[in-house]
Amino acid sequence: MDKKVIIELSHITKQFDDEIVVNDLNLKIYENEFITLLGPSGCGKTTTLRMIGGFEKPNAGEIIINGKIFNELPPYARPINTVFQRYALFPHLNVYENVAFGLKNRNDTYLSNFYQIDPTLDKKVFKDVLKKKIDESVVEALKLVKLTGFEQRKITQISGGQAQRVALARAIVNRPQILLLDEPLAALDLKLRQNMQYELKEMQKKLGITFIFVTHDQEEAMTMSDRIVVMKDGLVQQMGTPKHIYNEPVNRYVANFIGESNIIPGVYLKKDLVEFMGVKFDCTGYTFANNEVVDVVIRPEDFDVVKLDEAKLIGKVTNSIFKGVHNELTLDANGVELFVNTYENYEIGEPIGLKVDPYEIHLMKVNKDE
Repeated sequence: MDKKVIIELSHITKQFDDEIVVNDLNLKIYENEFITLLGPSGCGKTTTLRMIGGFEKPNAGEIIINGKIFNELPPYARPINTVFQRYALFPHLNVYENVAFGLKNRNDTYLSNFYQIDPTLDKKVFKDVLKKKIDESVVEALKLVKLTGFEQRKITQISGGQAQRVALARAIVNRPQILLLDEPLAALDLKLRQNMQYELKEMQKKLGITFIFVTHDQEEAMTMSDRIVVMKDGLVQQMGTPKHIYNEPVNRYVANFIGESNIIPGVYLKKDLVEFMGVKFDCTGYTFANNEVVDVVIRPEDFDVVKLDEAKLIGKVTNSIFKGVHNELTLDANGVELFVNTYENYEIGEPIGLKVDPYEIHLMKVNKDE
């Protein structure tokens, strides 16, 4: 069964003064998908999110939600809620009141509208029914973000991580179709941020809501996303699953932004054979012209450390950093700097032999503009 497209961005361009920050962006986002817009500051990811949410209008192109053009509709008229980097909680309200705020306002509007239609309506009875529904929704939302029992806690009495959960509960309490998250984990410490990455993904699965997440942190993107959209200077560089983007980057920018990479000039000699650093290596899965110049990408963890007499490349250790699980080595291999991850310990100046399996060698076209 084909996935349902819930949002389509068609030729979206956004310009501030003379600067184009989003340039002819085309993107389809599917129902129940966790998609991440990834890139450094100024790449256009947050502006794209704000246009989807209705906080900015595009200069050109169409924002299509559920098959209808939404360019001119304000944020409150869209089936969307947003969690901002600064959580924007109301400090004079407690946790319950913050989560219930939007529901209460919406239900007050319902009550007013119904009363205008039927002045004989028993306001108290109707209001009691709405209040019960609000209570049930708030309790469920707080349970989902693991804040049961915090209903009466003041915002000034909770931690940053708890404040982030309150903001999430407020955003999901009325079950929007789409949830926008603008770097919501940026203010959290490392351990809490990592925990929240897993919890957000689980939450998205349970709710069945489309999550559109913005971050500059590639680990966050890799951990949570069904698809990643890598952006630079307002342009999409690559989109795909985390595994595909990590294993098959299309250019140097993506290869360097998604994890660490060794990018080495090479020549595609013929089918399944590439030469780099003066050595011929078997490769697989690529079709370039014979003798075409290529960029060879090898992730640090994909090098095999072997005995010197079994090695295809030999380098000397110039730096070693212990990372808890493995050591990150920097090698000098005949003037070429290589990065290698290994579980073994090596001393500075010690020679190391390297091999690499054909399926761990990734090839890219050379982009002369990079």
